[in-house]
Amino acid sequence: MLELYDVVQLREAMPGDLPAGAVGAVVDVFDGSPPLYEVEFTDTDGRTVALVTLRADQIIHRVG
Repeated sequence: MLELYDVVQLREAMPGDLPAGAVGAVVDVFDGSPPLYEVEFTDTDGRTVALVTLRADQIIHRVG
């Protein structure tokens, strides 16, 4: 299970100009079956460009 502030990568493109491979951070975890994750994607200046709720199978946990 992912935790707050884990860095993740999108497995597939999302509507709203989020390409597959986009990197974001988990900012909320919704317990349930299955758990859901609120992921924030930012631009190079750190401004939020998207806040998306995703399932675990839609993202890859990036370690290191």
